[in-house]
Amino acid sequence: MTIEVLARPERGTVPYGTGFWLTAYAFAVTMAFSAVPTPLYVDYQHRDHFSAATVTVVFAVYALGVAASLLLVGHVSDRFGRRRVLVPAVLVSVLAGFVFLFWSTLPGLLVARVLTGLAVGAITATATVHLAELHRAAHPEAGRRRAEIVAVAANLGGIGLGPLVSGLLADVATDPLRLPYLVVTVLLVLAAIGLSLVPETAPVLDDPGPYRPQRVRVPEAERGLYYAAALTAFTALAVFGLFTSITPTLLTQMLDAPSHTLTGAVAFATFAAGASGQVLLGRRPPRRNLTTGAAAVTAGLGVLVVSVYASSLAGFLLGGVVAGAGAGLLFAAGVAVVSGLAGVSGPAEALAGLFLAGYVGLAVPVLGLGLVSRVTGLSGALVAFVVVVVALGVGSALAAARRLR
Repeated sequence: MTIEVLARPERGTVPYGTGFWLTAYAFAVTMAFSAVPTPLYVDYQHRDHFSAATVTVVFAVYALGVAASLLLVGHVSDRFGRRRVLVPAVLVSVLAGFVFLFWSTLPGLLVARVLTGLAVGAITATATVHLAELHRAAHPEAGRRRAEIVAVAANLGGIGLGPLVSGLLADVATDPLRLPYLVVTVLLVLAAIGLSLVPETAPVLDDPGPYRPQRVRVPEAERGLYYAAALTAFTALAVFGLFTSITPTLLTQMLDAPSHTLTGAVAFATFAAGASGQVLLGRRPPRRNLTTGAAAVTAGLGVLVVSVYASSLAGFLLGGVVAGAGAGLLFAAGVAVVSGLAGVSGPAEALAGLFLAGYVGLAVPVLGLGLVSRVTGLSGALVAFVVVVVALGVGSALAAARRLR
């Protein structure tokens, strides 16, 4: 087996610096597409008469699709190349867009969400690593921090922009369940074209060997830290999952605020806070961000619960911003910890394991919230969700911070 490391862009591709921004755009648009349905769930509920619990199931199948994709293909770009994973992933999102447009009943919604999850699982770890490699190739003398910030901004910022754009379009469209998908699907097609021009950065293996599902080999001395980082990712995405699944129902039923734009703006504010917190505080050591993030998640979710019982929209927004900032710090700290571990077999493989834990956190707590809400009501289920997430977030952050000392 021979390895050829590409020292310069291949013929027919753009420079590494341009490829960096094309990849960031594709990453952001794919993540934005994953959150386009957020402000539209109330329309599906009104039209098809399904409950908040059904919404959490629709959301959970997306997250399970992400987890399955991370398990099956999230790591293969270490062996087959980044571009060979990224372009098909974006095209799967395009396919999901057509399903949303032409099969809008509940079965079609479930299929489209699974396809979206498969695309996101394939692109998340791969794009994060590809951005780091493109940045290193374009600026060999620079550190990796800029690439990390752009990757997180594309990830969380994209998820935040999706519902904001979707909400704005839905409020002006005659058919709110079609126009948002049409617009973002066109953007995805452009992203796929751009990615096809980005140079490859992974080693090219003449014989990549037999396929195997995801596994992460971490030195025994580092496993405790890796697991703690994975649990912080679990917690962070559980917080974000709350704001992309059940928030529209909370706003409509408890706060009497059915506007698509408002629902999208709440989700955008939460994810923008997550991305902004990382940009402002991301240069601090991961240990400090872990403790700060855990404290912010605890405070923000506490304010959120109080605001729901008080029917306070301002409190809801404040809680979302504070919790989102904290979750962003936890997630970024987890990525930084795993990226810095010595002896990990492959960078995309290690990050795929972290994102796998995160997207399990995106699905399981939210699905549990939906099931519990059928017994206790939405407000009681929200309290249970907050207690569990805060306990996990504080515990994992303190455990990781202690090991980092």
